[in-house]
Amino acid sequence: MHDIIIIGGGHNGLVCAAYLAQAGLKVLVLERRDVVGGAAVTEEFHPGFRNSVASYTVSLLNPKVIADLDLHRHGLRIVERKVSNFLPLPDGDYFMSAPGITQAQVARFSNHDAMKLPEYERRLEVIADVVRALLLEQPPNLVERGLVRAVEEAVRAAQLGGRLNKLDLIAKRDLLDLFSKSAGDWLDGWFESAPVKALFGFDAVVGNFASPYTPGSAYVLLHHVFGEVNGKKGLWGHAIGGMGAITQAMAACCAERGVEIRTGVAVKELVLEGAKASGVVTESGETLRARAVVSNLNPKLLFDRIVPRDALPEDFRERIARYRCGSGTFRMNVALSELPRFTAKPEPGDHMTAGIIIAPSLQYMERAYDDARAFGWSREPIVEMLIPSTLDDSLAPPGQHVASLFCQHVQPELSGGRSWDDHKDEVADLMIATVDKQAPGFAGSVLGRQVFSPLDLERTFGLVGGDIMHGALSLDQLFTARPVLGHGDYRAPIAGLYMCGAGTHPGGGVTGAPGYNAAKVVARDFRGGAFK
Repeated sequence: MHDIIIIGGGHNGLVCAAYLAQAGLKVLVLERRDVVGGAAVTEEFHPGFRNSVASYTVSLLNPKVIADLDLHRHGLRIVERKVSNFLPLPDGDYFMSAPGITQAQVARFSNHDAMKLPEYERRLEVIADVVRALLLEQPPNLVERGLVRAVEEAVRAAQLGGRLNKLDLIAKRDLLDLFSKSAGDWLDGWFESAPVKALFGFDAVVGNFASPYTPGSAYVLLHHVFGEVNGKKGLWGHAIGGMGAITQAMAACCAERGVEIRTGVAVKELVLEGAKASGVVTESGETLRARAVVSNLNPKLLFDRIVPRDALPEDFRERIARYRCGSGTFRMNVALSELPRFTAKPEPGDHMTAGIIIAPSLQYMERAYDDARAFGWSREPIVEMLIPSTLDDSLAPPGQHVASLFCQHVQPELSGGRSWDDHKDEVADLMIATVDKQAPGFAGSVLGRQVFSPLDLERTFGLVGGDIMHGALSLDQLFTARPVLGHGDYRAPIAGLYMCGAGTHPGGGVTGAPGYNAAKVVARDFRGGAFK
């Protein structure tokens, strides 16, 4: 019998497994697909063309996780984008951001904004540092009974309060703004230029089915800026070999530490002995026993489909039923015969390594959201395109390229009884046409494509409602309230059942942080004798 069974071999499941094995526990990871990695995988999607087929860029992967799992020794290499972002504009102009050039680029549109930029970046970085410090910590958890647990949580809350109290008053006000305001309101208070606000505000709608003027969207912006690449804060990069290189390195670390990984094994049901989790039943009917079970699944998937309904408290079931999923995401990979040529900057250059954002203003993004809510998908969608083959020639044949298209906004579940299976090709054509307007000839260069509607993302990767974050990053679903208040400590309301996925603190993105935090909690419970 194993000490731990982990349901789901996505990156957080692998991180959790590696740490628990290091703590001396016998760990089994069960992955439904035939390859580990969850949404962080690299696959051939067209003959001769490989790409990161779901998650598609790296920055948020925690440096401690990289070091502790020795991922570089296991083959991981991350390179930086030469330009961070490139925003082509309808009038034929463009805006770029990258270290050393952003302020001059901003000045092309507004001297006022160029003057404000250094202070904006400094103050945003102060709050980003606060968030970074909380990533690898268990949030204070609300408990109803038990003096020892209550004291532990009170101490944890006091430590957090003491840390936040060290911020000056300006930083405290910024912290409140960034956790409660809309990104649009936050940016409108700083800048006057539409392109500048668009480029900075794009992060607020990534994986967030909302307008940039939706209250709380400023936090989503913040969530995307606390990362780093190769020790450089705020940058984004590419894992050579695609995002699968990250999870393959994690799997190699797990194997080295004695973790057993089984692929092609779907879990059907949690096994309970009395009121305690004691194993799982697979879709093939096999029963596997363990002293504890850790889930890397979306909380809705775990508690609606895997855990017996009558094992959960009624209020908890109701809260999970209302747990909001659906990131408004439509994901594509395309094989290209050549690099696109943008009207705004037609010659190949470093801007082709950037995140290429087609969304020229916050108002454009707001209309995209409103249109999707009314119609099913935006008829003028937001598209971010990356061309990773400009940094990694292992992904495509010589002279040819692959591109990732991350598209917003679409309804997670189509209204009016419609199915995504009937409309995804129509929407895929629209996404390609949207890029083609800025880069004429792009559509003609597409040799093949892979399309994931929200329904496909759920079927393939277990992303309920196509939600890349495993649940909305709203104030009611963050920190100690993620996924449900009273269970922000990675422990489910069933003894012996834990959660380690992005539906726990600190949320979505390829960070490894939930897996790390959950492993600390599980290991502490084992050392404390809870599972003897």
